[in-house]
Amino acid sequence: MQLQDILYSQGFGTRRVCAGLIQQGFVNVYEQNSHLSPVKCVDAATEFEAHELRFQVQGVDWPYAEKAYILLNKPAATECSQKPSTYPSIYTLLPSPLRLRPQKAAVQGVQAVGRLDQDTTGLLLLTDDGKFIHRMSSPRHHVPKVYEVTVKHPLNDKQVSQLLAGVVLDDDPKPVRAAACEAVSEFHLRLTLTEGKYHQVKRMVAAVSNRVEVLHRSQIGGLRLPDDLAPGQWRWLNTADLAAIQGASA
Repeated sequence: MQLQDILYSQGFGTRRVCAGLIQQGFVNVYEQNSHLSPVKCVDAATEFEAHELRFQVQGVDWPYAEKAYILLNKPAATECSQKPSTYPSIYTLLPSPLRLRPQKAAVQGVQAVGRLDQDTTGLLLLTDDGKFIHRMSSPRHHVPKVYEVTVKHPLNDKQVSQLLAGVVLDDDPKPVRAAACEAVSEFHLRLTLTEGKYHQVKRMVAAVSNRVEVLHRSQIGGLRLPDDLAPGQWRWLNTADLAAIQGASA
C-alpha cells in the first residue's frame, strides 16, 4: 500500500494532505521487526506492507490499525456525544486522526460503544468497527459490565437481595436483575449488569429505596480499567485486551 494511502486510512486527512505531510518531511517509518530509529520518507508513493507498520507523523508514534480499538478513562462532566449540549464531548480528548478515520458511513472516526452519563466516570470503549459495537451493545451477548456505586444511604442485605432477584423499572414490567451484586462497604455497591437500559444503575438503586451519588464503570467483560490510566487518558487495546472483553460474553 502506498504511504499516502496508509496515512489516509488512519485519519491524517485527504490523500492530498497526507502526500503533503510526507513530501514536507513530517513522516518517518520504522523498519519492520527493527528497534532502530525511524527513517524519513519523502516519497508519498512508496509502497509498504501496512500490517504491523509503525510510523511517526510530526514526531508522534502511530501503529497501523485496520480497525481502531480504544479504551478511554472517561472523566466526569463530559458527554458521549459528537454534539454535546452542556459539557465537553469525550471526542475532544482524542487526537484528530482517531476522530477523522474514514468510514463508508457518513460518520467519521471512532464511536463510543454505548454511552455513559455525563456524571459517570470510568471505562469506555471506542472503535470504528461496527460489528464490534453491535456485539458489545447487544443484550443477546450478555457482556458483563461492572459498576462501582457510591450510594447516599447505608446498604443492607435486603437491598442487595432485591437487586439480585430483580426490580421493576417504571417503563418495563419485566423485572431487571443484576448479574452480580455485593456491598463492598456501607456506602459502596459493586453491581454487574449484562444489559444497558437508560440510566439503568441509577433507576435500579432508586427502586430499592436508595440513591446513586457517584457512579464509575470499572470493568467490561474480563477487561479492567488500568490503575495507571488517569481520567481523560486513552490507550490502544491489544489482542489480549480484546480477547478478555469478548471472552466473557455468551
